[in-house]
Amino acid sequence: MFVKSGPMIQSPKSDLRPDDLKPTVENLLRLAKHYGAHKAEAVGAHGRSLSIGVRGGVLEDIDNSEGRDIGLRVFVGQRQACVSSSDLSQTSLDKLAERAVAMAKLAPEDPYCGLANKDKLATKAPELEIFDPVDLDADMLLGRAKILEATALGVKGVNQAEGANAYMTKGASWLATSDGFDNGWQSSSHGLSVAAFANNSAGMERDYDYKTTRWLADLPSPETIGISAGERAVARLGATKMASTNLPVLFERRVAGSLLASFISAISGPAIARGVSFLKDHMGEQVFHKDITITDDPYLKRGVGSHPWDGEGVAGPALDLVENGVLKSWILNTATANQLGLVTTGHAHRGMSSPPGVSSTNAWITAGKKSPEALMQDIGKGLLITEMFGPSLNPNTGDYSVGIAGFTIEGGQRGAPVSEVTIAGNLLDMFKTMIVANDLELDEGVSSPTMLIENMVVAGA
Repeated sequence: MFVKSGPMIQSPKSDLRPDDLKPTVENLLRLAKHYGAHKAEAVGAHGRSLSIGVRGGVLEDIDNSEGRDIGLRVFVGQRQACVSSSDLSQTSLDKLAERAVAMAKLAPEDPYCGLANKDKLATKAPELEIFDPVDLDADMLLGRAKILEATALGVKGVNQAEGANAYMTKGASWLATSDGFDNGWQSSSHGLSVAAFANNSAGMERDYDYKTTRWLADLPSPETIGISAGERAVARLGATKMASTNLPVLFERRVAGSLLASFISAISGPAIARGVSFLKDHMGEQVFHKDITITDDPYLKRGVGSHPWDGEGVAGPALDLVENGVLKSWILNTATANQLGLVTTGHAHRGMSSPPGVSSTNAWITAGKKSPEALMQDIGKGLLITEMFGPSLNPNTGDYSVGIAGFTIEGGQRGAPVSEVTIAGNLLDMFKTMIVANDLELDEGVSSPTMLIENMVVAGA
């Protein structure tokens, strides 16, 4: 809770150290074995977040949360069960372990479940610089949010700003398994976000900007984010529909990552194991243009998705998922690897109350050679996409459609703004003609340069 005293808003400070979680996690593991678990893994997490929002230059909302959670997965033969709790008392831990083992004994057998092989477990933690010790109190965040809103409103043509927020989070976790893994790590993030509304006689348009980084020093200034959001909104004034046609489509860097995310989903272990991926029969084949290489690296310094090991304690190496257009690897955890007769790639994502899922870490498409402006010059006439709404993807066929807003490309230059437009295509066809620009920034968990698809269906007026 915040205590408000005069102009100063006080916020609690707390040290989030992984070692503080270790005794509880190890205790829970011992209790699971005491109640009859053949194998088990326990995870603890301690997180704190603080977000400040302003409207009209005054404080609008405060979101301050802090909590500890514990999760337990137990195995009785080839049966497993998962439980979690936010009550870390000894009595609660005892009941949690007893209930988990009882649940596992009643669960159906799963021939693929189990802990990661010992030879895959991480033995050391690389220095990834994913924890920033800097703390910002609520008053500091309030000042940053005010600057963010004021700067967006200062752009000529902008008359309203919403969602002007400054925020920070810190977290620590500890993972222990009955096969010997026992270690923890901590992380942080800092962020800014704002939406701007502009209007004129033609109507009103909205756009936004945001940024999240591990370290405060890497975060752009509130002024930079505010000006960008305002200018983007003003640029969209006068947007109209366009005629239906087929055109080359340029995906702005900020939205291009969504296509990469669709690819990541299609090569995830669960999708491949269930046979519900349009890429399931294409391993080793050229599925992208020959100039495309896609990498996933959990060890990227200060990366948004970086971690020293995955949710099963596995040290997952950097992987080229696609090399020169050829599909090289699925992303797998232990269970999906077992089901496919392969080995885990270190992409287990551990929640508190369910078995590990699968997710990428820091995935990106290697940058191309030409600037976005040069790609526009190359195509002459096309469509530049700056925002997308309600994507639809058939995971079995790759058929894809999405509502978009953006700009026409006329004579190799950005032209008039357009909205209420839908584009459609098939991802397999789109991937094979993909050309990427040289503007890659590794600032998201899934990052892409601006990308060009040479032909898509455009449905407008």
